[in-house]
Amino acid sequence: MNPVQNQSPHLFGKGILIACIDSGVDYTHPDFRNEDGSTRILRLWDQSIPGNPPKGYRIGSEYTQEQINRALEANTMAEREALVPSIDTSGHGTAVLGIAAGNGRESQGTERGVAPESSLLVVKLGIREPNGFPRTTELMQGVDYAIRTAQELQMPVVINLSFGNSYGAHNGTSLLETYLNQAVGYGRVTLCVGTGNEGNRAGHTAGRVRQGENYEAELGIGTYEPAMNLQIWKNYQDQMEISLVHPDGTIIGPLEQTLGTQRYRHAGTQLLIYYGKPSPYSTSQEIYIDFLPTESYIDSGIWRIRLIPRRILQGEFSMWLPGRKKQVGEATRFYRPTPETTLTIPSTALSAISVAAYDSRRQSYADFSGRGYTRLPLQIKPDLAAPGVDIRAPRPGGGYQTATGTSFATPFVSGAAALLMEWGIVRGNDPYLYGQKVKSYLINGAKQLPGETEWPNARVGWGNPMYSTKSP
Repeated sequence: MNPVQNQSPHLFGKGILIACIDSGVDYTHPDFRNEDGSTRILRLWDQSIPGNPPKGYRIGSEYTQEQINRALEANTMAEREALVPSIDTSGHGTAVLGIAAGNGRESQGTERGVAPESSLLVVKLGIREPNGFPRTTELMQGVDYAIRTAQELQMPVVINLSFGNSYGAHNGTSLLETYLNQAVGYGRVTLCVGTGNEGNRAGHTAGRVRQGENYEAELGIGTYEPAMNLQIWKNYQDQMEISLVHPDGTIIGPLEQTLGTQRYRHAGTQLLIYYGKPSPYSTSQEIYIDFLPTESYIDSGIWRIRLIPRRILQGEFSMWLPGRKKQVGEATRFYRPTPETTLTIPSTALSAISVAAYDSRRQSYADFSGRGYTRLPLQIKPDLAAPGVDIRAPRPGGGYQTATGTSFATPFVSGAAALLMEWGIVRGNDPYLYGQKVKSYLINGAKQLPGETEWPNARVGWGNPMYSTKSP
């Protein structure tokens, strides 16, 4: 975490609550404990452990600062886990929280985070299945819990979301993003979200259909894919039919815009097609295609998605595959990918400070980092970039590890936001220094990376924030 060693000697995030909504935390790690060994974590809500949910919620178990301290005083691990059984099995949340707010106690201050004296709140997201993705409703509840707890404690809060997926229109109008835009309006809240790691993974393609001209996108599906899905997003007013060409040359379709599920089966693959409608928040339309195996795996090879125009007013479209990590193999990809608009959701939310990653050693953009801008209407995302390559961070069980990804760039910005909010709100210099105002100050202090010629740009936004000792 060396990129933040030049932070102000006078601003450490004191009086600010940093909420990490992630995979949990190793609450025993010294970097999350005070000098006397007591915890810095004020609340921990583990959504995966049933039995004692916070008031007003129905899932998980909540643990207070007092309960965590009792667990830390236990003589054995068994006694400790009986009192507070929450465990961060992946280490993701522990690393993220450490970058934002670890005090470096185990390393004698060498590996401290950006806001080492901030107070901490942790939400461990529940999951649908082992290695699955958190439900949107669980994430929304986590954000709601963080804001309500901050209000109860009368503390400003920075919410860190090092989480994202590729499902949605990528224009900031999803249910989750609409909720986030409204939730942060409560005041004294700043939201930081990573742009994901889909920038170089060939999971997105885009183009324009013109009247009288068919458009074809080639999709390679690797061997041993148990299932997959494809999203096609377009303007609802553009009318077009869709055909899929199987690797053996068989044409499936054209599919028609009808309500309900359309089912097609050929060789070893069954296709389920759903035509969506506009939502109250967006004029976009989704066509969702499920690839399911008739036995063990879907058919591999080159599939072609053919768009056949009928009535075109605008013509722009985008296609997305599921996020790469643990969902599809490396060989499953578009043959003519579009690296732009590979931001994961909810980083396209207008209210978020959307954080890309750069390599601080080479002073260059990290090519895996999700890129902007948003799909129509175009908005400047990401907002800025932070170090995201080989970052040292706390690991469960003690000690440190290196981590790479926008997940680990985001907490640098969360910590920087906490420092600004301490200066403004806690110290009385600016009681309205939160939310979009924090974003504006960070953008104003951003410096441009060498080699980038256009600002802002779709790779790193306005640049990377300077961890300055100066006040706004």
